[in-house]
Amino acid sequence: MESTGVQRDFLSQLDPSEQIFSLFDFMPGVSFFVKDRRGRFVMLNQRGCEYCGVTDQNAAIGKTDHDFFPKQRADEYQADDRAVMDAGEPIVGRMESAPEAEGSPRLVMTTKVPLRNRKGKVIGIAGFSYQVEQMRERSGTAAAFENVIESLHKDFAKPLTTESLAKTSGLSVSQFERRFRRAFGASPRQYLMRIRVENAARMLREGDASISDIALQCGFYDHSHFNRTFKRIMNTSPSQYRR
Repeated sequence: MESTGVQRDFLSQLDPSEQIFSLFDFMPGVSFFVKDRRGRFVMLNQRGCEYCGVTDQNAAIGKTDHDFFPKQRADEYQADDRAVMDAGEPIVGRMESAPEAEGSPRLVMTTKVPLRNRKGKVIGIAGFSYQVEQMRERSGTAAAFENVIESLHKDFAKPLTTESLAKTSGLSVSQFERRFRRAFGASPRQYLMRIRVENAARMLREGDASISDIALQCGFYDHSHFNRTFKRIMNTSPSQYRR
């Protein structure tokens, strides 16, 4: 029997339960989820439940991202979901905001794939994500990159340069930029801008500081620079986001 036949024969005998999916509960730091065409959660592992702020998946099944996350963030997730289901093509290694109920400024790497029924029709998606800080750079410089990521999240408002970050990692600028992009799917500057915008979004939600003050506190040159960067990443202006 050909290898595909062996695989098909074995899988056809499996009980159609979540016995295989339960393995994702034993992958620390990895959030696994399944959604239907309407964006409703069908399955979540334990880390996914923690992101949603529930104790087990039964409290989330049948609900959507909008039941757990800020509207702007939920809109982003569902837009990606629809793109995957409409095109029938996966999204691999997308860097986005961590889907935590409290609005964490952390970032995650997310992969989503379309799920098809026996007739080939896309009926939903499956995906997983993990915080970028937990990623291990393939060249063996994991410790160096962890220091860089820690610095980016801690000192995001400071005038960090690629040169200074490369020095922290013990790499040349060209090596650092190449390996960083390979590991995180974005340039060091793109990653930093995302962190600044995420922290600015949190301040817009939780405080009453002026937009100009928030821009300066988050490391932007001026209000105009902040407004352009925020709108590019969040698809809305800071003032609209606050409202």
